Amino acid sequence: HVQLVESGGGSAQAGGSLKLSCAASGYAFDNCAMGWSRQAPGKERELVTTSTKDTTTTYANSVKGRFTISRDNAKNTVYLSMNSLKTEDTAVYYCRALCSGLLYWGKGTQVTVS
Repeated sequence: HVQLVESGGGSAQAGGSLKLSCAASGYAFDNCAMGWSRQAPGKERELVTTSTKDTTTTYANSVKGRFTISRDNAKNTVYLSMNSLKTEDTAVYYCRALCSGLLYWGKGTQVTVS
């Protein structure tokens, strides 16, 4: 059973930066495609970025050039570096893991940009 625990959320000024972390346990981390989704108030959850097992990455158009996903397989951790933050980035950010066809979610961490 995969467990995902996010950390690093908080508040930032527009134009600032935050870095989120997601620690995974319960599965062979390097066999999972990892990613981050977010959900703003009153909106549907949207996929922000993914990193496959071979570290191929994808990004939503809204965050390209500003957000970077990275993973440390030795630490079973995936990161989301967020730069040039905008007020519209305010949302709860969820870590996700796709492992052998099953999708797992963390509980989320709040990011507020003002």
